[in-house]
Amino acid sequence: MSPEGTISAQRIWKRFRADRQPMTLRGRLERPMHRSRGWRWALRDVDLAIEPGESVALIGANGSGKSTLLKILTGVMDQYAGTLEVRGRVGALIEVRTGIHPQLTGRQNVYVYGALIGMPRRDVERRFDEIVGFAEVEQAIDRPVKFYSSGMQMRLGFAVAAFLDPDIMLVDEVLAVGDASFQQRCLDKLREILNNGSTLVFVSHDLAAVEASCRRGVLLDNGVVLADGPVHSVLDEYRRAVETIARSESHDEHGPHRVIDASASDPGGGPVSSDGPMTVRVTIASDVQRDATMCIGISEGTAAPVIVLRRDSTLRDGTTSLQCGIEHVPLPRGRYSVWFGAFAPGGIDLVPWQPVADVDVHGPFLDPLPSGVVRLAPVHVQATWEDR
Repeated sequence: MSPEGTISAQRIWKRFRADRQPMTLRGRLERPMHRSRGWRWALRDVDLAIEPGESVALIGANGSGKSTLLKILTGVMDQYAGTLEVRGRVGALIEVRTGIHPQLTGRQNVYVYGALIGMPRRDVERRFDEIVGFAEVEQAIDRPVKFYSSGMQMRLGFAVAAFLDPDIMLVDEVLAVGDASFQQRCLDKLREILNNGSTLVFVSHDLAAVEASCRRGVLLDNGVVLADGPVHSVLDEYRRAVETIARSESHDEHGPHRVIDASASDPGGGPVSSDGPMTVRVTIASDVQRDATMCIGISEGTAAPVIVLRRDSTLRDGTTSLQCGIEHVPLPRGRYSVWFGAFAPGGIDLVPWQPVADVDVHGPFLDPLPSGVVRLAPVHVQATWEDR
């Protein structure tokens, strides 16, 4: 028998009906004759084996099957085909109010959740004060949860899932609901759970949080596992795929303003070094002249840019070559994306905000598991601009 904290999923398939609009009476009568039509496969032949104590991130774009797979692992949803074994007590946070009943008080919810996952009442009592303190609901613990704000509900849901000693912790994107301070506390708690030997399966579009919390990544695309390995290499593969698609879409665009070339290097065209100079060059083709605010950003993969530079200028009829020089690049070693966007007054997109080029920065590595923060903060740098 597998030990507690083990997940074994073999050849998992899941499908949904593609057309979920309300059906007419005639449609309901004809439905048995069209059982094989209108289905969309959300998961296709997925194999996943997770050992006790592993930290695994499910990575992929919206609609890739991450949340569907997580719901199957929790037992909220059944697979269409395949076998699944999940051993041990499961703490799950896949929606803001997972396991939380709005009609019950916060206190009642804590004890009900503990009973549902098979935890003795005395153990729930032992952790009760920690749960309430973490969720910051001391003054509201005896009020019905339906009167809580969404943030309070999310904090309570995470606290009861995380503090009742789960063998397996399943967490979806809902951490994005909280503020930065609470997100950091949640991630610190997830690390504590891992240090105690529990298993973590984590879904988030915050790639910095994924990289700081998980050692293994599983990349999903259209319901199929494309990659499974060390989280850094899987994230690199995901970033490359996203950047390739974004650049392809931008080059295929036939609007009145479009990026036709972009690059980043040191001023002489060589590699960029940490704390050294970097020059970003962007060429835009336009069918009509427009005044615009030009923005250049630097980001790690698909995360939000940590450096954003802007300048009011003009997109000329024909081509406009824009050059932006950064005197000191405040970035550690790694691969980054260069973003560009041009906006008319009122924030109207002339050239949509998008990654347009890659740049490798050479220099020292950043600590991959920072204890105080999980994402790079926006920074201010001096830059000079030149139009040609």
